Amino acid sequence: MKPRTAIALVLALALLAVAQHACSLASAATGPRVIVVGAGMSGISAGKRLSEAGITDLLILEATDHIGGRIHKQNFAGINVEVGANWVEGVNGEKMNPIWPIVNSTLKLRNFRSDFDYLAQNVYKEDGGVYDEAYVQKRIDRSDGVEESGGKLSATLHPSGRDDMSVLSMQRLNDHQPNGPSSPVDMVLDYFKYDYEFAEPPRVTSLQSTVPLATFSDFGDDVYFVADQRGYESVVYHLAGQYLKTDKSGSITDPRLQLNKVVREISYSRSGVKVKTEENSVYHADYVIVSASVGVLQTDLIQFKPRLPTWKILAIYEFDMAVYTKIFLKFPKKFWPEGKGREFFLYASGRRGYYGVWQEFEKQYPGANVLLVTVTDDESRRIEQQSDNQTKAEIVEVLRSMFPGEDVPDATDILVPRWWSNRFYKGTFSNWPIGVNRYEYDQLRAPVGRVYFTGEHTSEHYNGYVHGAYLAGIDSADILINCARKKICKYQVHGKYD
Repeated sequence: MKPRTAIALVLALALLAVAQHACSLASAATGPRVIVVGAGMSGISAGKRLSEAGITDLLILEATDHIGGRIHKQNFAGINVEVGANWVEGVNGEKMNPIWPIVNSTLKLRNFRSDFDYLAQNVYKEDGGVYDEAYVQKRIDRSDGVEESGGKLSATLHPSGRDDMSVLSMQRLNDHQPNGPSSPVDMVLDYFKYDYEFAEPPRVTSLQSTVPLATFSDFGDDVYFVADQRGYESVVYHLAGQYLKTDKSGSITDPRLQLNKVVREISYSRSGVKVKTEENSVYHADYVIVSASVGVLQTDLIQFKPRLPTWKILAIYEFDMAVYTKIFLKFPKKFWPEGKGREFFLYASGRRGYYGVWQEFEKQYPGANVLLVTVTDDESRRIEQQSDNQTKAEIVEVLRSMFPGEDVPDATDILVPRWWSNRFYKGTFSNWPIGVNRYEYDQLRAPVGRVYFTGEHTSEHYNGYVHGAYLAGIDSADILINCARKKICKYQVHGKYD
């Protein structure tokens, strides 16, 4: 070998060693590259957890023009209202709901305890006026007794879920009514107890996974309604701001967050992942965390290559994506009762779920003359497919039936969120249906190779809730961290009847 060639070879090897050392240092500082699909609560929470673990080479791809996902405010009649998540549910118990100190202490968002203790005074007949309070209270007590018996039954069932039944089956067993609650009063009380919470009826909802409900048994029975003009989404921005760069106004400027990036394809192999967006941008990484809702996963919006294994696909399609629609109406004047004990009122229709649960906002938005009525499930889907004018006419007709002695004007404005029709959400939150046991649930949240899954639907005890989304992001990130850092990459899926 010529001396000059030998010197060049030595220099090349030295430069290679320096480059390898620099790469190893960079790897030690940032860890593997991770793409997070979706910037809702769980995606942002997962990113925060990864950053805290030193994995900072992140890219968050969000399909819409904002973060927060289904926690989102919208201006209506001059005020910002929450079209998605609205309550901190589960407060004042033995454990601290992780969302509550952020809302109440850190950000000091305006919030109001929801008091449902006066419902017996506020159940309206189809032809106007309210039912006798004593009669309604007896029906409430009977319903509560049935649920209490259901809770005791639920506690005796096998932990795997193999003996699970629907809430309706439990009602039949304990109340001896073949079709469940059937009078207008019983139906609207039943709707308020179950559908208003889970957005699906008792006939499809799992008893063992919802009675008793872990959110309330763990964190407390109180719920607080967030009514701050900064929006409930401020919680998500607060979490994001702890690891993503922001400007003085609080806007996120970090290039690791990319908005309006609709992910359409995720390719994965033993060596890494490739993510392709709708505008044909391509991103490579070591791992990907998918935080899309289970409703989106049930569509063809995101294609996985290779196809996800059959066990994963079946688990995804067995879970329910519910629809919970909060319809806001603005009126030129008030015609409804207000004051202590009047915030929530019910309409006892012979048609179950037909504009049944109402809320007035004198505390939250003084002088706004705004009412909220909530519908769910099939009614939500029906309403999403008709015009807002048609929905407004239906609602005003109901109000005129409820208050026949009042001059009920037409609503001047209406806001009808369409979560089910939106391809980026396909609903509002997940509900645990009958037929899905612990085995399928473990499959739902299990990773597939280098593809990890998160979202409120992957929260073992708190699916459907904001705190569930937050905790799910942490859990999914921890599973990835254990694999990337500790090489513990096996996710335990329990046997079907363990």
